Amino acid sequence: MDADVVIIGGGIAGVSLAARLAPFASVLLLEAEPVLAHHASGRSAALYEPRYGSPAVVELSLASGGFFHEAEGILSPRGLLMVGGAGHAAAFATESAAMGLEPLTVTEACAMVPVLDPAAVTLAAFSPDAWDIDTDRLLQGFARTARSAGAVLRTGAPVTAIGRRGGLWQLTTAQGPVTGRVLVNAAGAWVDRVAQMAGVRPLGFTPYRRSMARIPALDGMNVARWPMIFGAGESWYAKPDAGALIVSPAEEHAAAPHDAWADDMVLAEGLARYEQMVTAPVTRLLSSWAGLRTFAPDRSLVIGADLREPSFFWLGGQGGQGFQSCPAASQLAADLILGRAPDLAADLVQALSPARFGA
Repeated sequence: MDADVVIIGGGIAGVSLAARLAPFASVLLLEAEPVLAHHASGRSAALYEPRYGSPAVVELSLASGGFFHEAEGILSPRGLLMVGGAGHAAAFATESAAMGLEPLTVTEACAMVPVLDPAAVTLAAFSPDAWDIDTDRLLQGFARTARSAGAVLRTGAPVTAIGRRGGLWQLTTAQGPVTGRVLVNAAGAWVDRVAQMAGVRPLGFTPYRRSMARIPALDGMNVARWPMIFGAGESWYAKPDAGALIVSPAEEHAAAPHDAWADDMVLAEGLARYEQMVTAPVTRLLSSWAGLRTFAPDRSLVIGADLREPSFFWLGGQGGQGFQSCPAASQLAADLILGRAPDLAADLVQALSPARFGA
C-alpha cells in the first residue's frame, strides 16, 4: 500500500486536507497538472468575506475565521462595498442584508471609490469585515506542513483508471500505479468524473465558468485602499490588484470540466455593466482569464464518505469559496476520515454530508 489516504486533486481543498491528515496517517496527493493549484485555486478573487455563500458555506467560512486571523500574513484589510442603481433595489436589499452591510450615502461611497458615477449609483452599503487572502502563502503553508509531516504531493500525475481490489483502491497514474485504503475525491470541476472512474454514483456537480479582466487604473488614481466593489445582483465586481483593477462580469455559464478561458463577448458585456456605474470607460485590458466554480445541486460543499462506498470520500463543490472555507472544511474532512468527533455543529456536518443526496 502506498498510503493510508490517497487524495486526487492539488487545489486548496486537497492540499489543506493533506496538511491536516499527514501527522496522523500516510498521505499521497495526486495532481494532474505540473503545479499545484493550476485551475480554480489559481484563479481565485482571493477575498475572505465570510457571509458570502449558502448558509452552510457561511457557517464554514465563519468557523475558519479563527485560523485566518491568527495566521501571520494571510489576511490584509480590504472591505466590501456594494453599489446599485435604478432597478437594483430588490437585489440590493436582499444581498446587503444577507452580508451584513451597513448603508452608505452615495457621497460616502464615491469618497471611497472616486471613479463611481454619482449620477448612476443610487444605492450603497459597506462592511469592513472583508479581507484579501494571500492565497499563495496560504496554499504553500499547507503544502509545507503536509510535506514536513511526511505527505507526498505528486504533480504531473493524472489518474487514468481507478479500481478496487483486496480492500484497497488501485489507481493507474501517469507516474505508475498507486494503492490506498481511503480515496479522497478533491478533484474540483472533475469530481463527478473521478467518481464515475471509481464506480461511485456521481452527485450532479456542475462547473460554471467565471471570467476576469485586469484593467489599468486611471492615471493618478491610487486604487490600493479601495474596497472590493460588488454590483447589486452580483452583476459584476471589481477589486484592486497590484495597482490595477480586476473586473469580472460574475457570470455563471455551465461548462464541462476543462482548462477554462475567458469568453470575449461575456467579458465585454460584464465590463459594460461596470462602466454603467463609473465615470471612466475601459479603454484596454492588461490581461484576461477564467476559472470554473463547481457547485453541488444545493450549492453547498460536499464533505463526507459515500454511503455506498465508505472508503470513497467526497471533498467537492467549493463553488468559489474554497479558500475562505478551507481551514474549517479541511479540519472537518480530516476528523471524519480519522474517526474523530468534529468540532462543528452536528446539523452543519449533516448539511455538508453526501448523505443529503442519498449517496
